[in-house]
Amino acid sequence: MTSKKRARVPRGQAQEKILQAADELFYQEGIHAVSVDAIVERAGINKMSVYRQFSSKTDLVIAYLKKKQAAFWQEWEESMARHPDRPREQLVQFFADLADRASSQEFRGCCFLNVAVEFPDPAHPVRELVCAHQKRIFDAFLERTVALGADNPRELAYTLILLMKGTHADSQTYGTDNAAIQLLPSIVEKLLAAAVGADAGADSK
Repeated sequence: MTSKKRARVPRGQAQEKILQAADELFYQEGIHAVSVDAIVERAGINKMSVYRQFSSKTDLVIAYLKKKQAAFWQEWEESMARHPDRPREQLVQFFADLADRASSQEFRGCCFLNVAVEFPDPAHPVRELVCAHQKRIFDAFLERTVALGADNPRELAYTLILLMKGTHADSQTYGTDNAAIQLLPSIVEKLLAAAVGADAGADSK
């Protein structure tokens, strides 16, 4: 008789399989809707492998979000690297890249905002991680708006964050193929021009 038990997977490989499965399921279906059993099934490993890697589902959610954080900052750095020392072009590039991602049928909005809705307690470690991530995003935008020479860099940074979040929401409300997403880079260009003046913004380093 053939055993139905899954073979034990090496520790490092098991963790990667678990996180990949969690990434796919959490992002597409939500945290609370996905059971550990569903992750086990998607990962193709035994259940004990999950608990050897993560002591609780909360620990797994935090690991998932840290993986998403790393992906976000890689995307940010790639956008910035396209236009070294040119903050206006860097910000426009970031939103052009966001528009491309938000136009994908697989796009399910911002995973951090999605998770925040599911964890309303501000003292929960998952919610604290989300808030810390959003604060870091604000700081990154502020660094760029200061470099841009905006008259009110903090206000501009907050405006850009709200525009980013609005894009996430819009893609899920009206669909990833709606016209507003395609207009995003143009909207950002006009916003930056109004914030610093066309000539000053073009020369900012």
